[in-house]
Order: sequence, then C-alpha cells, then structure tokens
Amino acid sequence: MIRAVIFDVGETLTRDDRYWAAWADWLDTPRHTVSALVGAVVARGQDNAAALDLIRPGIDVAAEYAARETAGRGEQLEEVDLYDDVRPALTALRQLGVRVVIAGNQTARAGELLRALDLPADVVATSGEWGVAKPSEEFFQRAVDAGRAAPGETLYVGDHPANDTLPAAAAGLCTAHLRRGPWGLLWAEDPNVVATATWRIDSLAELAALVRP
Repeated sequence: MIRAVIFDVGETLTRDDRYWAAWADWLDTPRHTVSALVGAVVARGQDNAAALDLIRPGIDVAAEYAARETAGRGEQLEEVDLYDDVRPALTALRQLGVRVVIAGNQTARAGELLRALDLPADVVATSGEWGVAKPSEEFFQRAVDAGRAAPGETLYVGDHPANDTLPAAAAGLCTAHLRRGPWGLLWAEDPNVVATATWRIDSLAELAALVRP
C-alpha cells in the first residue's frame, strides 16, 4: 500500500520552457541553440546543466544564479509553469489520505517559489535547502523521512531515470517513471527503466488509480 508520494519538480510538475529561455537570454545565446544543446546532453546521458558549460566553458552556475538575482533576472516560477495535471493529481492523492511531498534538485530560491504557489502538498523542499542532491542515497532518505512512510510504502515520481527512478528504486522506494520532458521521453524504453520502474505513466492523472487501496 502506498502511503506517501514524492514528486520530482522539473518536467514532472513544472515545464522547463521559461527556465531555459531565461538562461539563453542571460548568456546572450539564441533560445533555439540552448534547446538544441539541452537535447544533445540529454542524449549523451549528461545532466542538463552541461548545456551551459558548452555555451560558456567553465561557467560557475552558482555565481551566475547570484548575478541573475542581483540584476533582477533571477528564477521565476508561476502558475503558468505548472503542467495542467499537477493540481488535480496532487489533490486526488491527498483526498485518498496519501501524504504528498515535493522534493527535487532545485535551488533554495526555487523552494520558496514553489511554496508560494500553495500546491496541495504536505512538504515542499529542494536539494538547495537540504544541502544534498539526487541521485545520492541521503537525498532519498530525507525524502522518505518527509513522507513519514516506510520506503516500500513510498512512491517516487519523476522523469529522469538517473536522478529519479533508478536511485529511488535502489533506495527501496516504489517508482513511477513519467514519460514527458526530454529525459522522460528519450529514455522511456531504456531496459533499466523498464525493468526498474514499478509503473510507467504518461500523466500524473494516472497516479490516484494506481495507489488507491
């Protein structure tokens, strides 16, 4: 029985369109170029942030984040950035008595912006706030603690196999691989993903039926 569901953020709950567009504008690079480079690093199995290093080799991402904030061009996260199935899916899970946790690899500022959206979730936290990031085992332990359920009664939902479903499964959690976003679509049929994921879904709207007692 699933008692807690933990959600990744980027391309699980939120669209990354404006996120990458903002980086393109900040680095004075055409948005199409940035999108293409993100696709290239995804195909290589690299983290998305590797695209920034291709544009500006040796870039200090943390320093650039700080510079963007100082310039008034920092992170933004608004209702328009949420996928349409997010609020209904999270609401349905809470109505079932499932504890809902949002925990992804984002900055502390992103955590503030997520909480400002007042999503139907019991806990909203980010790697920047916890000081530990996916795919580390410690991150998933923190997430399980936030869910207040045993690992086998906890479901982690995400699009990124290397950061989400594979390490979550290794930590003893149930997993749902979401087929959306570059990672979710490109790696959907990877044998490790197919063999490891408890469920493979196309929409968060499927979750309530899957975890219903």
